[in-house]
Amino acid sequence: MTDSKDNIAHQRKDAHLDIAKSPEGQAQIAHPFDAITLTHHALPDCALGEIDLRTKFLSYRLASPLFIGAMTGGTDRADAINHALAEVAADKSIALALGSQRASLSQKRSQKSLRQQNPSLVLIGNLGITQLAAKGGQDLALRAIDDIEANAMAIHLNPLQEAAQIEGDHDWRGTTDALAEFIAKSPVPVIIKEVGAGINAALATQLDALGAAYIDVAGLGGTNWTRIEVTRHPDTPEGAHQSNPFAPFLDWGIDTATALRQARAALPYGKLIGSGGIRHGLDVAKAMALGANMVCAAGPLLRALEDESGHISQNKLGATIDEWHHQLRLACFLTNAASPSQLKLQP
Repeated sequence: MTDSKDNIAHQRKDAHLDIAKSPEGQAQIAHPFDAITLTHHALPDCALGEIDLRTKFLSYRLASPLFIGAMTGGTDRADAINHALAEVAADKSIALALGSQRASLSQKRSQKSLRQQNPSLVLIGNLGITQLAAKGGQDLALRAIDDIEANAMAIHLNPLQEAAQIEGDHDWRGTTDALAEFIAKSPVPVIIKEVGAGINAALATQLDALGAAYIDVAGLGGTNWTRIEVTRHPDTPEGAHQSNPFAPFLDWGIDTATALRQARAALPYGKLIGSGGIRHGLDVAKAMALGANMVCAAGPLLRALEDESGHISQNKLGATIDEWHHQLRLACFLTNAASPSQLKLQP
């Protein structure tokens, strides 16, 4: 039997999914990738059908630099979504990052079946930095890795979301030390990511020095967890964000394009992931051109998988990924890039 805190977490997770799929859960800014234009090349010396999207990630060979970003965990609905995501990711030979595993582990809801049913899937675990820094947090992270036999572990940074969350963690003392300790002891590579407010160049440099395998800048531009948490506040009527004390911070952060550009300038050889507002294959190409080694998306893929009535369609998600791959190839072709890795060489 779960305690009241676990029940609250359970309700929060499903509420997160509903709001994340709605307009209220999206950043309300000019989209950062709309200001980025790739240079058209009218005489490409390559064949569209031969554009090679294959990439190496965490020492694994994958079909493309696109992977499915973290979404959810810890409820029946979340389990169904994660199983569908895992099957599609395995079928398309791309990676999958899980949502936070804390709720699942605290409720003794093992996700071992994700690995058992998809033995070759590149699967990334996930835990929040405040859970890592809490008493027993290091062991919790190691349990998260063991539960799914993770190929890597993502630790997410979300100070604004936690501040806005009714049940959020507001004491972040000791988080840097906890992160350094975990990176040193983790049996798998550690990815550090934001959740939609971006990672600045100075922090990216610090995380790289700590030994992060990849840094996901996760900038402002897509799913907005501050808006999601504010929408959850019981004293905030729908559409009344302007009356909330967090109103000036609803679209706080570094947009994805800026975060990528600045992080790449600070870390010419660092491993960067671009996420936050990726809407289609052309955005994937733009993120690569700005310096991302890998690109992930969550919100649009969730909406492709689960419709408004809650029906899950793996075929629709698979078709969306195929479409994005075609768009990425087309962007490469039209800029005379034989592969996505060459996009960063284009003006």
